[in-house]
Amino acid sequence: MSFQQGLSGLNATSKSLEVIGNNIANASTIGSKASRAEFSSMFAASLNGTGAAGAGIGVTIGDIAQQFTQGNISATENTMDLAINGRGFFMVKDQAGREVYTRNGQFKLDRNDFVVNSQGMQLLAKPWDESVSRAEGEPESIRLPQGGGNAIKTGEGAVEAMKGIRLTMNFDAGKDIVPTQTPRIEFNDPASYNFSTSQTVYDGQGVPLTMTYFFQKTDVNRWAVYGAINGKPFDKGTAAYDPTTDDPAPIIELEFGPDGRLTDTSPVEATLTILDPRDPQSEPTLFTNLPFKMGDATQFGASFSISELRQDGYAFGKLTGITFDSSGIVKASYSNGRFINLYQLQLADFPNVQGLKALGGNAWESSFASGAKVVNAPGSNSAGEIQAGALEESNIDLTGELVSMITAQRIYQANAQTVKTIDQVMQTLVNLR
Repeated sequence: MSFQQGLSGLNATSKSLEVIGNNIANASTIGSKASRAEFSSMFAASLNGTGAAGAGIGVTIGDIAQQFTQGNISATENTMDLAINGRGFFMVKDQAGREVYTRNGQFKLDRNDFVVNSQGMQLLAKPWDESVSRAEGEPESIRLPQGGGNAIKTGEGAVEAMKGIRLTMNFDAGKDIVPTQTPRIEFNDPASYNFSTSQTVYDGQGVPLTMTYFFQKTDVNRWAVYGAINGKPFDKGTAAYDPTTDDPAPIIELEFGPDGRLTDTSPVEATLTILDPRDPQSEPTLFTNLPFKMGDATQFGASFSISELRQDGYAFGKLTGITFDSSGIVKASYSNGRFINLYQLQLADFPNVQGLKALGGNAWESSFASGAKVVNAPGSNSAGEIQAGALEESNIDLTGELVSMITAQRIYQANAQTVKTIDQVMQTLVNLR
């Protein structure tokens, strides 16, 4: 007779209770993953591996396997809280420069403007390349640039298709033609034009300037568009401006067809050269070859309306915060209303996630058993999506763990009873005479 079976059962059940206790302790830990004790039986064998099968010599812990199932996602009020809905791990760098992986998305800014977790590990992402509108290069630590809200002069925005000024509007086809007069238009006389509107543009230092447009119907289906900046005509002092009649030249003259659309021969784009109205002595050039586009204008029998009045300049702005979208793009927001793409998060995945080596602090590192990492942007291929302002709760089922604890307790008692019974049998044998 042997105490081996009962003793192995006590050891294995004790280890199982440790796993259950650890799960229960981490039931409210963000991003924590449940562990499971996996058992295997033990057998004794003869030297050459033959012979009758024995009763076995007990049980052992084969593995403590982590269960990487999806946890519930709960909303928070912190925009820097991130949850992964699907496969993948955040890539972070610890203080030793080692790359590790986590599902805990509780991030914040440190004093050096790096995005870090509570252990001081820096969140990694690919830097955004505005010229190609995508993330490029190797993942690096996310650091917010405080100077990213610099002023941008109107006409010098980063997106080529959106450079300069864009106007889209409907001209009222029922309006009367403005009678010919000298000068052709007077900005202070509303009778000399049909409509007007204004927008703010910015010089190279981000100083706001008022750009006003005046729309004058000159003939059937024909409109002239004039402009002034801070009340001064665009072309003053240039060849296009007639100093003898003080008659401003139009920016553009539009011609509409019977269908209310611009004709093929109507110019829809212009480039503006505008002198600085703030310096009447030297009148330096404020804007040179500023794009001006009206290609989507219409003329229908409806009231004058503006559907687009856009320019690409910005005043100087201070950083106000960062946001994350579902594809992991990190956007900086500034007080001037500008949003800049800075980075794009990358999620790491592994052929065998259960082969990851646990480091504590809800972090893992790769191992030979896990296989090489596969990196994808959130939402692409098999990678999950990012949900900002939310956290992934632990996937531990507290009710199930409590039931498992009761079961393990009964098994432990049964194994103890086995040891006690064998002891009584041995005592009986010793007392034989």
